[in-house]
Amino acid sequence: MRIVFEELWRSRALVAALVRRHIATRYRGSFLGFLWSFLNPLCLMGVYTLVFSHYMRVNGGPHYHLMVFSGLLPWIWTTSALTEGTSSLVSSGHLITKSLFPAHVLPFVTVASSMIHFLLALPVLWVFMMLGGVPIAASWLLLPLVVFLHGLFLVGCVLGLSALNVFYRDVQHLLGNFLTLIFFLCPVVYPRSNIPERVRFWFELNPFALLTEMYQMILLEGVVPPMAQLAYLAVLSVGFLFIGVAIHQLHREQFAEAL
Repeated sequence: MRIVFEELWRSRALVAALVRRHIATRYRGSFLGFLWSFLNPLCLMGVYTLVFSHYMRVNGGPHYHLMVFSGLLPWIWTTSALTEGTSSLVSSGHLITKSLFPAHVLPFVTVASSMIHFLLALPVLWVFMMLGGVPIAASWLLLPLVVFLHGLFLVGCVLGLSALNVFYRDVQHLLGNFLTLIFFLCPVVYPRSNIPERVRFWFELNPFALLTEMYQMILLEGVVPPMAQLAYLAVLSVGFLFIGVAIHQLHREQFAEAL
């Protein structure tokens, strides 16, 4: 794993250039351009709030729209990084077939680019929170730690999935269906209190649900997550990173031939 991060550091100028290019090209040709980074989560918040609070009557409390928004932002980062990152090696095969190009840079770039969109959308959430009367809390100081662990988790997932997708293109299709399932297993459109007690143990083992809940606790509720949950997330993130790097390193020499 040390070798991968040493190569990333040596290629930091390339990484920065690819991140800028990725961000610039995402909304190229659209009239509103970069504003879609803010409008997409706002539109989704409006849709889910309308459907689940008015039609399906989910009891999410007085700040239901804020609960949805604070869960959607990290979820959008997750889905964007995983879907784009998994196909990043296949879609950029012309770069990988060139000698000396560090293939692991491409999955990392998708995670970093999606993280920047997530961070830029956070002020919009804070504005809505202030308008809704949600006070600033000391728990917000833990936000950088959760973002860091979230990023490690995604980098590990994307490194492993992108490597497997080079040889088994079904991975990217299975991932889309998996993420649809996982979305409804995360407390984005319903509060944790709606989860039956008999399945709450499995909910707490789900890293996607745990991340969603941590963002909501820190930002919206002003509560510090239990240390046991933070420790579990840290171990899980580092573990997935090791596994992802191992899978990527095991197959990296065969990427050019397979592509």
